[in-house]
Amino acid sequence: MSQDNGAHGRTGATNEEQKKHDAASTDASLNARAKTPRKGGKGPKWWLWSLIAVIVVSALVVGVNTFFTNRQAGADAAAGGSTAASRQSDTVSIGLKLAPVNLDIRHQSGSALEQILIGNVYESLVSRGSDNKVHPGLAKSWEVSKDGLTYTFHLNDKMTFSNGDALDADDVAWSINELKARKYYNYDQVKNLDKAEAVDPTTVRITLSAPDSNMLWYLTGRPGLVYDKDGTWDEKTGALGSGPYTVASFDPSDKIVFKANPKYWGTAHKARTENVIIRFLPDDNAGINALKSGDVQVLSPITATLAEPFRKDSDYVVKEGDGSDKFVLAFNMTNAKLADKRVRQAIRYAIDHKQIIASRGGVDAALGGPIPKVDPGYEDLTDLYPHDEAKAKALMKEAGYSESKPLELTLTYANVYGTELGDQLKSQLKPIGIDLKINYVEFSTWLQDVHTNGDYDLSLVDHAESHDFYKWATPSYYYHYDSKQVQDLYAKALVATSDDEASKYLAKAARIVSEDAPADWLFSWRVEQAYAKGVKGYPQNLSQTVLPLWQVTYTPNK
Repeated sequence: MSQDNGAHGRTGATNEEQKKHDAASTDASLNARAKTPRKGGKGPKWWLWSLIAVIVVSALVVGVNTFFTNRQAGADAAAGGSTAASRQSDTVSIGLKLAPVNLDIRHQSGSALEQILIGNVYESLVSRGSDNKVHPGLAKSWEVSKDGLTYTFHLNDKMTFSNGDALDADDVAWSINELKARKYYNYDQVKNLDKAEAVDPTTVRITLSAPDSNMLWYLTGRPGLVYDKDGTWDEKTGALGSGPYTVASFDPSDKIVFKANPKYWGTAHKARTENVIIRFLPDDNAGINALKSGDVQVLSPITATLAEPFRKDSDYVVKEGDGSDKFVLAFNMTNAKLADKRVRQAIRYAIDHKQIIASRGGVDAALGGPIPKVDPGYEDLTDLYPHDEAKAKALMKEAGYSESKPLELTLTYANVYGTELGDQLKSQLKPIGIDLKINYVEFSTWLQDVHTNGDYDLSLVDHAESHDFYKWATPSYYYHYDSKQVQDLYAKALVATSDDEASKYLAKAARIVSEDAPADWLFSWRVEQAYAKGVKGYPQNLSQTVLPLWQVTYTPNK
């Protein structure tokens, strides 16, 4: 028999004790009055009748209010369920790992800056979609001359900046010419761009000194951003663009707050949520707690291990997206030990990519060459060097090494990537006759010693950039890979006048690079994101570089 331990119950009381206790209220003063009979025995005093009347009237009022409240709730449900519990929120909070140092996108480096500002606050002449392809932006259409030297862009009508100033061809031409003249960040991407001209208020002509098949893609980024030539703003803490959002506040140690631009010129990308808050959460545990508590509705990226509890919880959604991140194990091509191609091939055969990917949660994708799936020229090259320890041992034996007579090599990489990858590579290479020493360094040290000075045997880094095949055609880059055939194919890809033609040259060049084995591509990092069930429209692919937020909404389910 269950026991009542509520307001009128006492744990451990006998039945008789409980009956005596229940006979009166828990309020001692009311108990005393209730037990005191009216003098003369002629019934209750006048005040008791008054009290009863008040109680009755109050009950009637509550009943009437409840009736009309329920009636209104029923009407709301019939009209589509627009009750407070199911109404779209006017604010969405997103947790990201990286924070920009400041908002000066013309001078400050960093992919985090591009990720949060481009397409949200600033807009480019043409835009980049989550498919990593070029789409209309401020220009609704364009033509390219047969010789690839002249690009003519037709702008949308009646465009404005967030301050109300008109945006026309003069602003576009001025922005691009200023980029070149003042050498703003990434100006070197469009080195073949000679000048931009305003033909009329809605037409811009760009002239190139030499064809460049990457030109349109580069114009989706910083080189194509358009600024108000007559506007002024604090470039470190603010922004003045033409996008669907404006910057309400910014604190690099905490968050950036976006507010819907009331003067936004477009309709297709008009903000669907009034306020978007991006919180900077570099610590994994802080990010997890923020998602659990509802402080953020989206957390990206999140490791597969930490995402697993959310995957099992019906209140959350976990998804993976393709990106351009490539975890590259580079071999220093100027190193005498690695000049022997057999050694480089043996390393590639010895690495068990499936094991590495499985240890990370099984989300990442295998990558057998220098071009990721989202980039032009991609081809699945994973069959070139499948895991084959026997073949790796044979190649090392030919080169004069064995487990009893090992080749000593040092793997230098930044400690931000943790120790597990280094430990796995050391273990996988030991049986084929390689004694791998691990040198964990600060990222700043890696930049100086490896990236700048080229002082290393093997190195490991996540190359996140898209369209970065040029590094394999640049012998001075820290890979020091020098192939005349690859350089010629890349040059042909640049001057190609069609995307298909350029992709074919890139694919040929990428296959040669992979066959030469100047590196191993451990995996293509697939970004995992977790978010509350009521979130819609959050970008899935390329979210580390392209993050359009105008379509994101949040409708609480509880």
